This record gives sequence, structure tokens and C-alpha cells, in this order.
Amino acid sequence: MMNLKAFVNNPYQENTYIVYDETGDCAIIDPGMYNADEQNAVVKYIKDNNLKPVLLLNTHCHIDHVLGNKFIFDQYGLKPQCHKGELPLLHSIPSYAPMQGINYEISPEPEVFLPEFGTIKLGNSTLEILFAPGHSPAHLCFYSKADGFLIGGDVLFKGSIGRTDLPGGNFDILISSIKNQLFVLPDEVKVYPGHGPFTTIGFEKLYNPFLNS
Repeated sequence: MMNLKAFVNNPYQENTYIVYDETGDCAIIDPGMYNADEQNAVVKYIKDNNLKPVLLLNTHCHIDHVLGNKFIFDQYGLKPQCHKGELPLLHSIPSYAPMQGINYEISPEPEVFLPEFGTIKLGNSTLEILFAPGHSPAHLCFYSKADGFLIGGDVLFKGSIGRTDLPGGNFDILISSIKNQLFVLPDEVKVYPGHGPFTTIGFEKLYNPFLNS
């Protein structure tokens, strides 16, 4: 059984997730920790629960989701894994971070790229990769079928969807991704998004104003 812990980090109020199973192996997904308090909270949780970080995963490479990549690399020696289509976003951050008043520590370069479809082994557990572009060029979601949850990044929110006015965004592609990749999952699947509270597939099918018209 996989466990999930969320942390709200940085000025963008981004959700950073740690997922792990009974082996203690854990994945850190979208590390957004920005200041010492946020960094210490993540390290303390990992230590208190005797976890072993083995994966650093980015759903996509907008600044708010990668602010902690360098810290996690320094702390645990992990380089980020993402889809190679996100590299232009990652490489563009140093040019705009100062304009947003953000002190950005440059992320290590990924050495392992994730495919559009496939699986990631974590301890005794498995995360399925779902390719869901639209908010960003090559956005991925991570689905635990056995545990009924999805780490959704900035694709689908409670009552809303990811913005599409950023570089690489496309509204029609995003709606297609949600309908063809996420809405085919069981209604009871919990969606843990990149911002805000969790929701479920079934709730969004019924009530999301962008998708139920």
C-alpha cells in the first residue's frame, strides 16, 4: 500500500508530494520547497518516517514545481526525472525568475527521461505514467492504480483546470488530455493536484464547469 504526504510550498502555494510504501523507498514529486522552513519540514518527515528517497519526479517544469530540485539533489543525490519535452521550460527559468522576484537555484539536468506511457517502480509498488499535455508541452501524471490516487500536477484542479496561457500551453489539448487520460479512470480515484485541495475524478465529471458542458 502506498502512502502520500503533501506539503504546501513557496510563494505560488504549490503542492509537493512524497509517496512511499512499506519498503520505505520514497519518491519526491514536484519539490517546491523554497525557504529553510519548507526544506526542513520535508527532510524531517523523511527522517521521522525512516524513508529512503530514491526518485525525484517532475510532472512538468514550471518554476513553482522545480524550485526544490537543487535542494533535493544536494540532500539526497537525486536528479530530476521528467519528459524530455519539458526541457525548454526548465532551461527558460533562469531568464524569468528574477522578474518574478524569485531566487532560483538552478536545477540539475535530468539524466533519465520518462516516456509518455509506462510504469515507474517504487519499492513494491507501481506508478503508471499518463501523458497529459496542454498546461505544458509534455506534462505527466502519476497514477497508483492499486491505491486509487493520481498525482495530477497542474492538469486538473477541484472545479478548475490548469492555465493554458503560459508558453507551451494549449486549451484544446488540455481538455483532450483530461477527457482521454484522466476521465477514463474510475470515478473514485482521488486527484492530488499541484495547487489546492484534492478532488475525485467523479466529482470533476459532474461539477467541473470546464468539462461538464
